[in-house]
Amino acid sequence: MTTQTLGAMIASLRKEHGMTQLELAEKMGVTDKAVSKWERDVSCPDINLLPKLAEAFGVSVDQLMRVKSKSQTGGIRKEEVDRIIPLVFRAIALAMGVAVLVLSILRSLDMYTGFSLLGIGLVCVGISLFSEKDTTSE
Repeated sequence: MTTQTLGAMIASLRKEHGMTQLELAEKMGVTDKAVSKWERDVSCPDINLLPKLAEAFGVSVDQLMRVKSKSQTGGIRKEEVDRIIPLVFRAIALAMGVAVLVLSILRSLDMYTGFSLLGIGLVCVGISLFSEKDTTSE
């Protein structure tokens, strides 16, 4: 058995045993809609049903539970994080610049707040350039 979500595991075992969702539901004492939700990973079977479900498929509860959650199967890779971080800091810098511009036009900005916003923007630009340089040197 390959590592997959619980819903995919239930669906594949049910099909291997030639059962319909309705037949499995009747064995488990639930509705076929409940089985459908399990298989689509919308919900999970009650923990008290797991031994009965494993028995219906002729597997152990341990084998039934050897699954990966969706978050484990599709996690963010380090390369993606390294690419996104400078982009986020550039976006913050741009937002600070736009905020200073708009607030200046509206005459709602005092000098100290303006310098603070521009300072935050410059720091973010520096961080994005530093992190970009750091990733290209590796």
